[in-house]
Amino acid sequence: MPRSALPRPACSAPLRPTPPNPEAAQALPRSLLVVLCACVALAQSMVAAVNLLIPRLAAGALHPTPDQLLWAVDAYVVVFAGLLIPAGALGDRYGRKHALLAGLAVFALGAGVSAAAPGMDWLIAGRALCGAGAALLMPATLSLVVQLTAPAERGRALAAWTLSIGLGGLAGNLAGGLAGQFLGWRVLFAVMPVLAAVLARLAAVRVPHTARNPKAVVDPVGSVLLTAAVLVLVDAIVEGPHRGWTSPRVLGAFAAAALLAAGFTVHAWRAARPLVDPRVFRSVRLRAAVLGTGLSFFGLFALFYVNAQFLQYAKGFSPALTGVAVAPVTLGMILVPRLVARFAPTCGPRPLAAGGLALIGAGLLLVSTCDAHTAYPLYAGWLLLLSIGMGLCAPTLTATVVGELPPAQAGLGAGLNTAAREVGAALGVAVVGSLLASRSTGVPGTAQEVARFTAGMDLGLRVVALTVLAGSLVVATGYRARTRPRPQAPGTP
Repeated sequence: MPRSALPRPACSAPLRPTPPNPEAAQALPRSLLVVLCACVALAQSMVAAVNLLIPRLAAGALHPTPDQLLWAVDAYVVVFAGLLIPAGALGDRYGRKHALLAGLAVFALGAGVSAAAPGMDWLIAGRALCGAGAALLMPATLSLVVQLTAPAERGRALAAWTLSIGLGGLAGNLAGGLAGQFLGWRVLFAVMPVLAAVLARLAAVRVPHTARNPKAVVDPVGSVLLTAAVLVLVDAIVEGPHRGWTSPRVLGAFAAAALLAAGFTVHAWRAARPLVDPRVFRSVRLRAAVLGTGLSFFGLFALFYVNAQFLQYAKGFSPALTGVAVAPVTLGMILVPRLVARFAPTCGPRPLAAGGLALIGAGLLLVSTCDAHTAYPLYAGWLLLLSIGMGLCAPTLTATVVGELPPAQAGLGAGLNTAAREVGAALGVAVVGSLLASRSTGVPGTAQEVARFTAGMDLGLRVVALTVLAGSLVVATGYRARTRPRPQAPGTP
């Protein structure tokens, strides 16, 4: 019988009835939810803090090039994105609690390497290690929330998980600003292992072991192909401005990324147990939610990369004041998810997902009109608009990705959701950073150099904004489709 005629499940591992979960019979204990959300906030704070430190790194003793500054940010998110799905599968197979503790340990090691870095290469390597640790702990936390929460309470728990991302961003902004002005960037990295150790101790005591899925797939070939495709694509975008978009080096990198992505897809179709079975994307809503998740973070991280630089270079803010001034970009992500959890059953996910993305695109377009003479309250208003858009769409998209897969594949769903976030984040930083570098290089020291910086920032944000707005229409169309019933194992009622 030809292979194509063989029946195949919609997910990479055989579906079985999920065993009763006694912990999910009641609401998730608040203390446990706080520990899980604190781990998420720690991983997110590292991203936000580094964006605040870019001007200090650029003018510091390591003398980074513009490319190295981009990689100091993107090394974290590229490794994070490439390893998320296999890390989620590892958590499903060997235990989500073990994955969480291992992630905190690797995260702490990477932060220590960054703190002691003698040069930019070591700093970038440490950031990559932090990304590997975050890849283990982020899907583990989301999977634990799904596994341990009763269905009636799951929406509120997912909203709290999303809220912790906003709180982590706010904490990272404040910590990065204070460290950049008073303590130095090395101190910030040195504190991270201490915080990770405290959270690991709390997690070891409070987080229970959940049912494992021994059939969960850990596909090394697929993992390598996926990570390499993202890495090469980001490299092509970063190298484009100064090497030329039509140079053999850049065109070759784009071609290699396309070949690696095609190889990942072909491998997934042919492998008996692939990392991600392409058939899961037969769900139109799943495709729309994954695309929307990537687009939201594409826009958000493009703003993150230039936001602190604009306030320090163009507005003359100190690092500490900048940490406070960027707070509006997190307020919506902190406050709005609670409203989403309350009103989503009434209005449905489509207006929340598509409308949130539209607000993100509109916010980016409005920020792209700003220059050194723009009043800060107006600028803060545009940041708040974008933040409200994130607060509307992020929990809705997350719930769709997780909900479109069976509970036994919770780790896969968590990894897929967070991988979409980080791929979008990596591309957002690369695109806006590359367009910025095409207009401005180095640290702006004169009014003319500041004007070139803002022109490059505005160009990059407009390109990103138009992409997000176009994607919001695609997501709105995808959410029109009805969710198909999940396949069930034989004999399952």
